[in-house]
Amino acid sequence: MTVVDQAMAPAPPRKPVAKGSKAARPVVFIAKKVLALLATLFVASLAVFFSRFLVPGDPARFLLRGRSPKPEALEEITRQFGLDKPAWEQYLNWLGGILHGDWGRSLTYRQDVSDVLLGRLPTTLQLVALAAVFITILGLFAGIVASLNKGFGDRFILVTLTAVGAVPPFVAAIALVALFSVGLGWFPSFGSGDGGWDRIWHLTLPALALGITYIAMVARVTRSSMNEQLLREHVEVATSRGLTRGSVVARHVLRNALGPILTVSGVLVAGLLVSSAIIERTFGLSGIGQLLVQSIDRLDFAVVQAIVMVVVTAFVLVNTVVDLVQPLIDPRIAAGTESR
Repeated sequence: MTVVDQAMAPAPPRKPVAKGSKAARPVVFIAKKVLALLATLFVASLAVFFSRFLVPGDPARFLLRGRSPKPEALEEITRQFGLDKPAWEQYLNWLGGILHGDWGRSLTYRQDVSDVLLGRLPTTLQLVALAAVFITILGLFAGIVASLNKGFGDRFILVTLTAVGAVPPFVAAIALVALFSVGLGWFPSFGSGDGGWDRIWHLTLPALALGITYIAMVARVTRSSMNEQLLREHVEVATSRGLTRGSVVARHVLRNALGPILTVSGVLVAGLLVSSAIIERTFGLSGIGQLLVQSIDRLDFAVVQAIVMVVVTAFVLVNTVVDLVQPLIDPRIAAGTESR
């Protein structure tokens, strides 16, 4: 068949597209993300629980803090904590207890792990939430200003962000306390306050110290993403139609740039739980970060396992929410057809 014959030949019939396929895509997309969430948590639970067996020695003797009990007492402790059962049975009992809200019993505090966590978790969550607000607002603002002000303003902000991003959180904490607490006396340097505005006032410096590196990261990603969008053809078309600069930036630049910004912000905010330990110790906050360090030092396995599972769950949950929200922000991403 010649080229002309091929051109004149009728096109092959298209396959009919099921009407419900488009409607089913978001459902399939959400189902996949939820299944991935559950699978990740399951694998994490295996790693968290069985990591205890990597510690050399008898767990029962760890519970006794180096004391030398009688064999009968050691056998009773082993039976009481279920250490005489096979490892897989211990795991199933532990996992079943978690699903029912029973995280075990703390050896250090002589009470249920859930009670220990509930006494410390609110402080850490409030600290992380305030740090997330600072990261989002200041990071977006700095990135947008740098992107829209080429020349000296852009270079100045970029150099400042590079310097700020290199500051470790504990160094930032010391500098903030020296300036705003000791020098100016604007904020307290210790404790978490009594609640309400007093709590926010006490957590302002810790939240800034915790989020200062992440603010620089979000600002750099925002600047880079917006610079990419400013060069797109649809932005030039919108500008040529006489739309104001603010309208073009809000509707055509910032909205399309939010994808990578949201992705990076979700990962960073979820990681705040992990990096909160140093800040909590510096500012004397009774949160789960400081509790984790103390529990590791005291070999309080139940508390360590519970905190690690809480952190992992928060990290995976935040990233799953980001995955689900991103197609709503960027209309070019069809749920279930593209993945980031």
